[in-house]
Amino acid sequence: MSLKRFAFLTAAVNVAVLAPVPATAAPAALPPQCSGTAPIKCGFTLAPGNYDVTVELGSTTKAANTSMSVEARRQVLNPVSTTAGQVVRATATVNVRNPEGQPTGQGGNGTPGLQITFSGTAPAIGALTVTPAKAPLVAYLAGDSTVCDQPTAPYTGWGQHLPALLRGGAVVANYGDSGESSGSFLSNSALFPRMKPLIKSRDLVFIQLGHNDKQTTASAFRDNLTRLVNGVRERGGVPVLMTPPVRRLFNGSTLTATALHVNGVGVDLPAVIRALGRSANVPVIDLTAKSKALVESMGPSASQALFLTREAGDNTHFSARGGAEMATLVARGVRELNLPLAGYLR
Repeated sequence: MSLKRFAFLTAAVNVAVLAPVPATAAPAALPPQCSGTAPIKCGFTLAPGNYDVTVELGSTTKAANTSMSVEARRQVLNPVSTTAGQVVRATATVNVRNPEGQPTGQGGNGTPGLQITFSGTAPAIGALTVTPAKAPLVAYLAGDSTVCDQPTAPYTGWGQHLPALLRGGAVVANYGDSGESSGSFLSNSALFPRMKPLIKSRDLVFIQLGHNDKQTTASAFRDNLTRLVNGVRERGGVPVLMTPPVRRLFNGSTLTATALHVNGVGVDLPAVIRALGRSANVPVIDLTAKSKALVESMGPSASQALFLTREAGDNTHFSARGGAEMATLVARGVRELNLPLAGYLR
């Protein structure tokens, strides 16, 4: 998908779900929990859990352009443009966790409670309420640095952009963590052991591992993923296997075997994931295939914009654009499989 096409879609889906509010309903002053102008930052003292955030975007006196992110750079509303006197109401369901970013505390623990940032070219907000969410559908993410809530720009996990594609009533709980393999995600007490007791009936758990299984045998990789799948099912949740997104490693105009996650001991990791999906009756989002098609269609030069190639010589981790594009591919996979989360996509 081209950047122009992606930008059109994200703008359209966000505006489509916002409700107009009479201009007189917008207060002149910021809510008491908020301060600043560009960005506007708001803080709420809350226990970990899931919350519905409802906000009025816009101003009675000036044109505005406002986006919303929470906690560790999680995008929950893409920029919304309003004219002078136009105010629209938006609702999003957000996850509060401590640490607020990566579960093992890489990059810092953040600030307790809920932190909300309103950015954009000219942010403006009115009324803002935060209430406990009533039984939202939770999409847990089990992944690595390409998924996680990266604390520092320009590094961006696709899990940081997935919330912007969801309506209120569904929430992303991102347990992705840098450097994790299929084995370490199982064993680290801050990761699957902490996530598993939280999973409720019908919750989804998206499992995307493989980047760091560079020397893992096929049998060990399959066994680790099987344990994750079984653990999710023990809680009544719905496991969803995902093949990892490609690295930007070209041989001419096509990606190399390493880019496609054939690891150092010759294991085709995506093939193992696809086979397990078939044998264990687990839905599979083939993000390797989807990202391969995107990256190869852009070619060696243009595809640098998706990764941190220019900034850090990094052909694995995503830029903000790359994270957003990957989240769009994940959402496409959700629709294709008709997963329960599909009903909440904007």
